[in-house]
Amino acid sequence: MTLSASTQYAPSPAARQATLSGTGTLLRFMIRRDRIRTTAWVLGIGLMGFYFAHAVQVVAESQQELLSLSAMYADPVGRMMVGPGFGMEEPTHERFYSGGYALFIYILAALFSIFTVVRHTRAEEQAGRAELVRANVVGRHATLTAALVLTAAVNVVAAALIFAGAASAEYSLAGSALVACGSLAVGLLFAAAAALSAQLSESSRGASALAGALLGLAYVIRMGGDMAEVGGNALSWFSPLAWAQQTAPYVQDRWWPLILPVGFALVLTALAFWLSTKRDVAASLIPVLLGRSRARPSLGSPTGLAAHTLRGGLRGWGIALVLSALMFGAFAQTMVEAADTLPEELSQIFAGEDMMLGYLAYMALFMAVFVGAAGVSGLQQLRGEEARGRAEYALSAPMSRLGWLGAHLVVLVVGLVLILAAVGVGMGLSAMASLEEGGGRYFGALFLAALLQAPAVFAVVGIVTALLGWIPRIAAPVGWVLIGFAGVMATFGGLLELPEALTDLNPYGHLSEYPVEEIAWTPVVVLCGIGALGVALGLLGWNRREVNRV
Repeated sequence: MTLSASTQYAPSPAARQATLSGTGTLLRFMIRRDRIRTTAWVLGIGLMGFYFAHAVQVVAESQQELLSLSAMYADPVGRMMVGPGFGMEEPTHERFYSGGYALFIYILAALFSIFTVVRHTRAEEQAGRAELVRANVVGRHATLTAALVLTAAVNVVAAALIFAGAASAEYSLAGSALVACGSLAVGLLFAAAAALSAQLSESSRGASALAGALLGLAYVIRMGGDMAEVGGNALSWFSPLAWAQQTAPYVQDRWWPLILPVGFALVLTALAFWLSTKRDVAASLIPVLLGRSRARPSLGSPTGLAAHTLRGGLRGWGIALVLSALMFGAFAQTMVEAADTLPEELSQIFAGEDMMLGYLAYMALFMAVFVGAAGVSGLQQLRGEEARGRAEYALSAPMSRLGWLGAHLVVLVVGLVLILAAVGVGMGLSAMASLEEGGGRYFGALFLAALLQAPAVFAVVGIVTALLGWIPRIAAPVGWVLIGFAGVMATFGGLLELPEALTDLNPYGHLSEYPVEEIAWTPVVVLCGIGALGVALGLLGWNRREVNRV
């Protein structure tokens, strides 16, 4: 009896099953490893949904206040920021919650999915741990399957919390289920996109950047489509983020748009599994470009090496923040028109009696918090250089420890100041173009308001640097908690009425809210002193501890 070639080499059922061997063990390992991180993400997404659902009822208690706020999101600029504006002509609290805030829940779910899948797939290959794991009885698809199962399960739990938060606000169950399922669908889609990008890029940073670029592109495409007309036009349907919004929760309650993200998630997942069989472990399908045969002279100095290491991250943060600054500045005319009708609770967010100046001061503060996040991200990157052994390689050359860390801190701080300046210019130009009268006089104020936030950013950098020098393991987590706290206080600090001892912990809460208030120099000096002291302590600790210390 003769067997055909296809029959001879077709994998047996046992062999096909073997590709998933060890999936359960790996899944349990991932759950154990991520037990704190994942819990924080789930609670964060769930609490955000709960807060948004209930906060709109507090901010806009009367129908008149609700109409005033809804006009902001029905405006083309408002639709560009938050969504297609379904139901804003006859707003209710549940429609305002869905139309104004559901997008940010979807983005958070997408970011969680990207970070989790890349962390357990490409990052493991880059660190060399995947090869060690594969040396055991582990199937080829076990790692990717376990990562996707973990991500999907967490998205299901987060969606359940989002539904519970909306239902507890007595919103329609059908619309609440649509918001929750929209979050789940977006999470699954970007988990699949991350699984695919992990096959294409050789580094975890590159894989995250590819999936993150898809998320950014989806947001930009949605902006163009939603801004054009209420409900969005044909362009909106090319954005994965817009698919969830096109379900129009609490207005039309249509489920069929969710077929698109779920269908694409299945296709991308299948493609990722197939591509994973076309490469070796730790290799990528996009070839890595060879470097120059001779290094640039600038790489021979600590500053040049630091600029080469940090410029990619700073450039990415800078582009994203300048684009955000342009969008926020474009809201200036809308704020002027809505100033007299805004609810008191919302007006408290903006300092002073002049709504326009208060809005500009708030925008400068809000953007500075994200510049501080760029600083924490840069310091986290330095920790990654140390953990991957590249810092040790650099220190094997004629370079002192203080020279290595000091050069990176100089490049980081200079880069952050330049981002602040670019953000100020972006907001100023956008506000000038948006305002119908007197826009030019706000440009200088916005530029200076952005630069005046530099001491707070420097203080954050100093605190995290001090921890990096002495207790590197907690440096990044403490930095992100500090940034998250500052973001909450910047937006809702005036409404929460927290104890003064707690609000004083916010580095951004001590500076005067220029241009509403006159510049107070004492907080500037104190925050610069905190930053300088933190940097000095960090350099001292880095010089005394061993490299790669956990």
